Amino acid sequence: MTGRRVAVLMGGMAPERPVSLVSGAKCAEALRSKGYEVVEIDPGRDVYQKLVEADPDIVFNALHGEWGEDGKVQGVLEHFGRPYTHSGVLASALAMDKQKTKAVLRLAGLNCPEGVIADRFEAAREHLIKPPYVAKPNAQGSSIGVLIVPKGANRPPAELASDTWPYGDEVLIETYVPGRELTVAVMGDRALGVTEIVPKTAFYDYEAKYADGGSVHVLPADIPEAVAEEARRAAVLAHKELGCRGLTRSDFRWDADGDGRLWLLEINTQPGMTPTSLAPEQAAACGIGFSDLVQWIAEDSSCPR
Repeated sequence: MTGRRVAVLMGGMAPERPVSLVSGAKCAEALRSKGYEVVEIDPGRDVYQKLVEADPDIVFNALHGEWGEDGKVQGVLEHFGRPYTHSGVLASALAMDKQKTKAVLRLAGLNCPEGVIADRFEAAREHLIKPPYVAKPNAQGSSIGVLIVPKGANRPPAELASDTWPYGDEVLIETYVPGRELTVAVMGDRALGVTEIVPKTAFYDYEAKYADGGSVHVLPADIPEAVAEEARRAAVLAHKELGCRGLTRSDFRWDADGDGRLWLLEINTQPGMTPTSLAPEQAAACGIGFSDLVQWIAEDSSCPR
């Protein structure tokens, strides 16, 4: 029994707040079961003050999205100076910027879809690339704000110019890659497995990720071993090239009916952390229980990161 004090950051200010609250609560529960003293913190911009008041030995970051996995809170944690989990400032900021992530990973030899960054109002006026394509915020997680523009579409999505669009003015217009959705979690320097995600919605959007029954997880994915091996290799390479730490998850499309290539779509530096989330599912298939995984993440913490 450790007796050490862990502050679990959860909730926060991003649109992914509901997911983070669930992840944080499950991680806090797991840490208590392992003998840690746990303080749950739902931070705003007062995160530093709350950390000072909590006085933890370790900070477990269960936040998602802006002020969670984009390098901002990591900067605060570096200043706070106590060991913290997951990736550091640079890797977090880089991985959150989808376009810059792809630029780095292409240099490492990985296949990433082509795309352009645009102002959302410009993207709403005319097609910036030929459909089919994907329009999405360049710096959001959890498939939030993702719009699919099908082949033959006459106009771009009107939502991009809406007064109620909450995801910022910078959008990524990216070539749509058809195929099967695959994901690989990386724990340290080890790929845990390959899961195929079969969404019950039109594509793997926020609802498919988090609504009950929104998708089916096939683990291990029913794919050729050569494809699975390449997905594992690519996930570990992406993790290392971006300088990630702890647990990450890389998402892919496998164009099985086209040219057969595997395309890396993005890397998540703060994967969802409930017992049925994708990364913990893969860990469980490797014989690593949820509480053991959470403890490993906590004990992997460091500062600087």
